Amino acid sequence: MTTGTVRKIIRIDEEKCTGCGVCIPSCAEGALQIIDGKARLVSEKFCDGLGACLGECPEGAISIEERVAEEFDEEMARERLASCQQVEETLACGCPGSTVTRFEKPTATETATDTRPSRPSMLGHWPVQMTLVPPGAPFLQGADLVLAAHCVPFAYADFHQDFLKDHSLLIACPKLDDFQAHQKKLTDILSQSDVRSLTVVHMEVPCCSGLVHMVRQAIQASGKDIPLKEVTIGVRGEVLT
Repeated sequence: MTTGTVRKIIRIDEEKCTGCGVCIPSCAEGALQIIDGKARLVSEKFCDGLGACLGECPEGAISIEERVAEEFDEEMARERLASCQQVEETLACGCPGSTVTRFEKPTATETATDTRPSRPSMLGHWPVQMTLVPPGAPFLQGADLVLAAHCVPFAYADFHQDFLKDHSLLIACPKLDDFQAHQKKLTDILSQSDVRSLTVVHMEVPCCSGLVHMVRQAIQASGKDIPLKEVTIGVRGEVLT
């Protein structure tokens, strides 16, 4: 039987939580994680009860309550953070699908004279999944970078022509992916490459706005002044902003 003492600890209202992940990087102890589409407390031992995550939740789903809980264990929290960083560093481990590759994009003339029923792809490199992209990848140097939510290319029919042409691409999901790991990876990318501009294209659903928050935090952490543009796509495929 778990024993504890009465102390302050966070409470997450699952009805309000959209799983946007904005709260994750604000917890220095790594006590929060997106599980099954909701922010959850991984262990009471990781939460110090100070509430650094309170002001970050756009839905007001996080509060502080006093109840019987396990004591905060600073050493365990530190070990958890170190373990998470180690896992992240070893993810891209020789999988053929993570090999950095650049493609020749079709010229404007080729595109205009192409009589095939389908238009050519504007994708100029591989990989595109943020987890797999090395921070020093050549296609990031001097690039106008597009960070797109996973659902965007399926919803917006002209994604290749309007957003991908003449841009490098990263894709991520702020709800289903590891938000904290992605924010660190993006910070490394912006710090180690000469990205000229960054466009975030996300869906109108609330959880997707976490991608914008992640980008702003990464730009700030990189110490660079990178122009940022935000584009919101409706679930019916229309450009909303």
